Amino acid sequence: MRIKGKDIYLDTLERTDCKKLWADFEFDFNNPCEELNLGHSIEKADTWFDDIQQQQGVSNIRLGIFLNDGTVIGDVALQDIDRTNRKCTIGMGIQKPEYRSKGYGQQAIRLMLEYGFQYIGIERISANTLEPNIGAQKSLEKSGFKLEGRERKAIYLNRKKVDRLCYAILSEEYLTF
Repeated sequence: MRIKGKDIYLDTLERTDCKKLWADFEFDFNNPCEELNLGHSIEKADTWFDDIQQQQGVSNIRLGIFLNDGTVIGDVALQDIDRTNRKCTIGMGIQKPEYRSKGYGQQAIRLMLEYGFQYIGIERISANTLEPNIGAQKSLEKSGFKLEGRERKAIYLNRKKVDRLCYAILSEEYLTF
C-alpha cells in the first residue's frame, strides 16, 4: 500500500526497513519523545517488525515514511483503532535529526489523517506529546489538531517531571482545514 505525498510517500515496512529505522534512531534532547530504545540491540527490530505484522490492519496501521528516492526515514501509525467508536491515536517518528524539521513528519501525519478519516471511517484521531517537544506541537497544530488538555507532571524525563499534552482532531475539522 503506497500513499504519495509531495516530498515523501508512505509504504509497507519490511523487516530490513525496521532494522534500518532501529539502527538510525537518534534521541533529540531538545524535542524529547517518551519511548527510548537505548540499550536494545538491533535484533529487537525483528520483534518490532513481528509486532507490526501481528497488529497490522487489526488495531494498528503502521507505514514507513520514505523520501521520494526510496530512503526510509521514519514511521507513522494509526494506533489503538476502535472501530465501534470510530477513534484512534496517531504516532509518528523521524529517526535522524537531519530529516526532522523539514515538513516530512507533517506530510506523513496529513496523509494518515486523510486515510483514517476518508477511507476507514475514523471520526476522531488523538495524539500526545511532551511539553518540551515544540516540534511535535507545531506539526500537530499545523495539521489541524487542537490542544484538549494536559496531564500534569505525567512523565519523568531528564531528572524532572514534565507534562504530557493531549491533542485531537475530528473528521469535520479535518474536512474544513
